[in-house]
Amino acid sequence: MAYNPHTKLSEETDLLTAAEDPCSLIVWNDDVNTFEWVIETLVKVCSHSPEQAEQCAIIIDSKGKYAVKEGIYDILKPQCDAITDRGINATIEVIAH
Repeated sequence: MAYNPHTKLSEETDLLTAAEDPCSLIVWNDDVNTFEWVIETLVKVCSHSPEQAEQCAIIIDSKGKYAVKEGIYDILKPQCDAITDRGINATIEVIAH
């Protein structure tokens, strides 16, 4: 992962969900962002501890994506936007019941 602030990201798609539906904030692996940048982002945006953020980054790298946080859409949406604003691909998905 290497960070390039000028990289164009694919268009973001919002899910329409009921306000109380449990959702996951998914961060996707890429060949652009560094581990350090992903870790720093998760600490700042998601309030992860450095250790938790590092574990998430390792899983993202090995599995291709990881649900770094769960909650309701209205809480996760600003965090998702903040992550994508930092050049990292992120989406929100409804958790299957």
